[in-house]
Amino acid sequence: MSLERNRVALFPLSWTIVHPIEEGSPLYGLTERDLAECGVEFLVLLTAADETFMQTVHARSSYRYDEIVWGARFSDIFEQDRAAHDLTVDVSRIHAYERTALP
Repeated sequence: MSLERNRVALFPLSWTIVHPIEEGSPLYGLTERDLAECGVEFLVLLTAADETFMQTVHARSSYRYDEIVWGARFSDIFEQDRAAHDLTVDVSRIHAYERTALP
């Protein structure tokens, strides 16, 4: 599947992998029911380089159709303290999401 960004040169504090569901996407036009009927499962495989130890890091995750939250997007996990010029990540919100309007 194509991704909004298929490569990053410098790993940011947080990175959300985005696959635009538009014409040409294998998910285009599918409904929640379609995915359930097929028992869809998404496998995510990431490979990165840990610059501290000069090692290749592999991560694997699996998401079944019943774990997908339709009509939602991840919440912002960044907090900025302008007075102190600090940018922090609130990892307690790593799984938080907000409801959006479905197109």
